[in-house]
Amino acid sequence: MSAQEDWQQEVFREMSGAVETAAPAPEPAAGGPPGPATAQRPLPGPRTGPAPPTPVSVPVGVPELDGAQGRPRHGDPFVRRAGRAVRRVLASSAARETETATRTAQAIQQPITTGRQVAVTSIRGGAGKSTVAALLALTFGHYRADPVLTVEADPALGTLPQRLGAAEVRWSCGDLARIVDPSMKITDITGYLVPFAGGWLLPGSQGAVGAQLDVDTYRIVITSLRRYFGTTVIDCETLPAEVARTALTTTQARILVAPATPEGAAATRTVLDWVGGLHRSMLPTTVVVLAHTSPDMALDERKAAAYLEAGGAAVVSLPYDRHLAAGGEIRTALLSRATRDAAARLAAETMDRAMSRGRNGARGGGPGTGPGVRP
Repeated sequence: MSAQEDWQQEVFREMSGAVETAAPAPEPAAGGPPGPATAQRPLPGPRTGPAPPTPVSVPVGVPELDGAQGRPRHGDPFVRRAGRAVRRVLASSAARETETATRTAQAIQQPITTGRQVAVTSIRGGAGKSTVAALLALTFGHYRADPVLTVEADPALGTLPQRLGAAEVRWSCGDLARIVDPSMKITDITGYLVPFAGGWLLPGSQGAVGAQLDVDTYRIVITSLRRYFGTTVIDCETLPAEVARTALTTTQARILVAPATPEGAAATRTVLDWVGGLHRSMLPTTVVVLAHTSPDMALDERKAAAYLEAGGAAVVSLPYDRHLAAGGEIRTALLSRATRDAAARLAAETMDRAMSRGRNGARGGGPGTGPGVRP
């Protein structure tokens, strides 16, 4: 049996097997799976002492705004969906589409022996960072069989819980950092997380203004949880925040989200130059997402890709999507076909690069690699 199979089977045994009973742990998040009773074990050193207070659940949405969003829209207009169906009947390209989808799925599902962590950040707010992180987490959760974790390392009024459909949040990164212990099993850990389709979410805060996440807390959470989850997506603060810089330099792959504008591409190139100066393996494990947040963006993406891919980074285009633009929970069934394809390409490209660093510290080949923008 391979090391990869040993690791995965051990995790899944913990998820389904019996757990020793001990003193009651703090009550897990409402709506999550009931975790087994375990002792509350403080971390050694300065974190020992009295048990921290148990946080209360806080609604993600605002009750006064219930129903204000209106009916969710499909990412593709009806005419476009109908036209695609007609084209499939008259000039079928099903074989080619199936072959491409198969290659993409194989890249996303490639076996791993240790957890892969991906940092997602941007050069400024409003670029679509949390949306990209949510799309990536949902895609990994759909394709991969091993546990997928999403960490919100952008605690101040972040939108990741809303994007992943959380009704309320309770335990945050700071809360978990005070109680996590190496002897905990995965069934203990998931009792403090928020479930979403295909994975688990650890919120950064309860949405309070001024909430902070320091580097020490971030490191405790990320290093402690890595052994439980095959894939971790980290939604970071915008650059140049300290946690974002730490995440960029300590994960196996990183994603920079930029608006699909000349200004966004230029600013992202500056960040890439900084990343490339840290270590020669950094740029080949970096993916830039050119996010179209409005239907009127007309960036020459081939020219932008040639500018941004110097040094080995990849570029993936995320098209404008009416469903994403409306905000709220991402319902994958309502995403446009182009958005679903782009999310799958992004996941494949990211996993391929995260695995290449694990193999040889440089970019490896695989489905979706090669020069030019991935539309």
